[in-house]
Amino acid sequence: MKSLLVLIVAVMIAAVSCAQVRTESNKQAIPDKNNGFVVAELFTSEGCSSCPPADKLLEKLQQEDQGKPVYLLAFHVDYWDRLGWKDRFSDPAYTERQRRYAGWLKLETVYTPQMVINGKSESVGSDERSINKAISKGLEQTTSTTLTLHAKTAGGTLQVDYQAANDKHAELVLALVQKSATSNVKAGENAGKQLSHAQIVRQLVQQDVSEAKTITLNLPNDFVANGWELIGFIQQKSNGHITAAAWVEL
Repeated sequence: MKSLLVLIVAVMIAAVSCAQVRTESNKQAIPDKNNGFVVAELFTSEGCSSCPPADKLLEKLQQEDQGKPVYLLAFHVDYWDRLGWKDRFSDPAYTERQRRYAGWLKLETVYTPQMVINGKSESVGSDERSINKAISKGLEQTTSTTLTLHAKTAGGTLQVDYQAANDKHAELVLALVQKSATSNVKAGENAGKQLSHAQIVRQLVQQDVSEAKTITLNLPNDFVANGWELIGFIQQKSNGHITAAAWVEL
């Protein structure tokens, strides 16, 4: 009897171990239907003296909104790079994304820091009261659109499978996100400061939505497991509204 009990326990441990291995190699996140969510996009730069308070607010939201369907992204734009300090996280693609929002939201210009919520509203990126109000509103709304993500690392790449209803008027946006980093700024408006960052977008992929698709992303050389995540969302091409979102921790 004792031998049988030991055998049963051993089998149970082996089964749990196998399940853990599968989870680590193919993680996924499936949002609940009809629940509100928030995609908050901060446009920022290390060369902007007004941006550190917005970066700090994003760090605060990162801590306060854990476990909630709140997806945070920091896009470091490149138009500050010519003014004394090149932001190592900046990318022209992020500037172009902000310019698309200027068109969608009928703004006369782009600026930093700027926060866009669900592609529907924007505010100064350090305006905590307005941002919290917009986040609360987003969480109260419902959606019938769903997005499912599966992702696993393979060598120096990230293989992503997604499922979403076919919609020729929408596109899938995938953002590879580094959860935290610091930079010692030596020139420009923030010269002499050590800046901390959260939810830094390191790679951005956009494509038309199809019913099932596999996408391969090249991982940065400084990629380290457990410090990154993948955020994906469905966005309408006509007005920029975001209708579904999901994430995968890497």
